[in-house]
Order: sequence, then C-alpha cells, then structure tokens
Amino acid sequence: MHSFYIFLTSPIDQPGIFRTMKEAYNWVGVVSTKVIVCAVTILGIRGFGGTNNIVNPLIDYDTFLAGAADIGRLWNERRVTEEEFIAMSSEPGTVVFDARSDDKYARLHIKGAKHLSFPEITAGELARIFPTKSTRILIYCNNNFLNAPNTFAAKAAAASLNIHTFNTLFSYGYTNVHELGPLIDMKKARLSFEGTQLKTP
Repeated sequence: MHSFYIFLTSPIDQPGIFRTMKEAYNWVGVVSTKVIVCAVTILGIRGFGGTNNIVNPLIDYDTFLAGAADIGRLWNERRVTEEEFIAMSSEPGTVVFDARSDDKYARLHIKGAKHLSFPEITAGELARIFPTKSTRILIYCNNNFLNAPNTFAAKAAAASLNIHTFNTLFSYGYTNVHELGPLIDMKKARLSFEGTQLKTP
C-alpha cells in the first residue's frame, strides 16, 4: 500500500492503467481543493452578512431605497427654472425652504426663505414651518450657485443637499415639493438675496 501511494504521488509518468489511475487521483485532488475554497468563501460571505442583522426600528434603509426610486421619478418632474422659481415663490401659500447650516443661512439666503438646518429636521419642526402637508414648498441648496464659496460651497453631486432635502420632505409626507433646478452664477442671478454678508463692505 505504501508503494502504491508513492507511485500515485510520484512525478514520473507510468503507462497503462496505473497512469490513468494517477491522472484520476490528481483530478479529484484539484476539484476537491476548489470545492473547499468555494465553500469557505461562501461561508465567509454569509458569516459577514450575518453581522449586519442589527435591529433598530428607528432606521429603515430598505424603505428609504424603495421610496428613493419612486421619489426620483417625481423629482425629474418637479425641478423648475430660475424664472419659474421666482414666479412660484411670489404666489400665496408657497414656502421657500433652506436646509443649509445656520451659519450659511445667516450669511446669505434667498429673500424670504424659511430655514431649518437639515440635522434639525423632525416632524414637529417641519410642522412649525409648513401649514399643511400639501403646502407648496420650493427648495434650493449649495449646488445651485456658483461663485459664492463662503455661503454656497458645492458638495459632491451625488451627495447634494438638494437630493436629501427633497427625499426627506417626501418621507415626512410633504408631497408638493419643487426644486430649483439649474446651476446659477451668483453674478448673474435674478433671484433676490438677503443676509449678513450683504451688509459687510
């Protein structure tokens, strides 16, 4: 038996049935190794995935993703031009909303805009700003303006506060939301602004 094992594991080729047996032995070894590697990989992935099953009823990423897909389709229909934004903002019952930081809002914002810093958004705080869930809301943010880095510092396109604000308002049941669509050069803007930055020489 020992001699047969040595033969099978020997690098020297042998003719006939012994050679066939040796090839079969080698083939089974390769397949077995691959099966073991695959099994370990799958178990590792499943084990890693299991660590994500942490329950927190106040965080629902799946619902966020499902809602984002539906809201994204509506978002394309609700983006308005600068001229449309100006006209809509002057109509009764419309609220212009700014969700930037307190500091940036104080420095410069669209004239008449209501403010609530994004991290402070809750159902109660939103209810203080918007009379009803059907109130028409116009939003704008950093990524709408050029040449104002101290007040409208651009964020990464996929991380734009416009996107988060739009989705968040819909998540709280506010369905009549519109967004300023274009990127506007502050030197050419037709919108009216106010804030402490305009008062400094």
